[in-house]
Amino acid sequence: MYEVCGEKELKVILALDSGDSISGVARKIDENRETIRRVVNRLEEAGYVAYDDGLQLLDQTIRDVGLEFLAAAAATSPPSIPEGYVLPQFAGMDYAFTAIDAVYVWTRGGYQVAREPEDYPLFIAVHEPDLDAWTAFFDRFGIPTAEERQPADEFDDAIQIVLEPCSEIEAEMVDGRPVIPLKETVAFANEHYAHFQSALDMLGRMYDTVDTDANYCPS
Repeated sequence: MYEVCGEKELKVILALDSGDSISGVARKIDENRETIRRVVNRLEEAGYVAYDDGLQLLDQTIRDVGLEFLAAAAATSPPSIPEGYVLPQFAGMDYAFTAIDAVYVWTRGGYQVAREPEDYPLFIAVHEPDLDAWTAFFDRFGIPTAEERQPADEFDDAIQIVLEPCSEIEAEMVDGRPVIPLKETVAFANEHYAHFQSALDMLGRMYDTVDTDANYCPS
């Protein structure tokens, strides 16, 4: 009965999408693959997940209750910045990191700009029809959202979510995080060259092809 009560068990249940591999789930929640393999084995033995053309969650109720618990816990212990990057995985909606976070993800955390631990907006592209649902999702965890970055002194905690509504989202996976394509990321960095010159140099070293003439338009 207590197999799903641990932190990693809960994270697996919340992040798991039908057909996921163990490695895929581990990357989503930023955990070691071997650790998650053992967690999945325990969940499978307990009857919560199964292997059937990838991993399958057998009881949606467990996920719903787990999300309610996590939201309640956030009132006492607000999400940290690393947890803020994992949290969107639990929403069950498509998204992609964009703008500053696209550069951050594509450089694999190597380039950070215009953010501090006390003022940390996350930039996420979402489908336009899902905008209200995303706002409601983050509101459950006490995280404010807006379509533009807001002054840090308006909030008690460091994290805010900047939602960019798009008619379509083209996402690639980098270290388990959905992010706008590299071409669009480079175009964004070129558009804001003064802030991202070093990032462009870094991206050029990391990837064989970088189109600096791309037009930034994630929608």
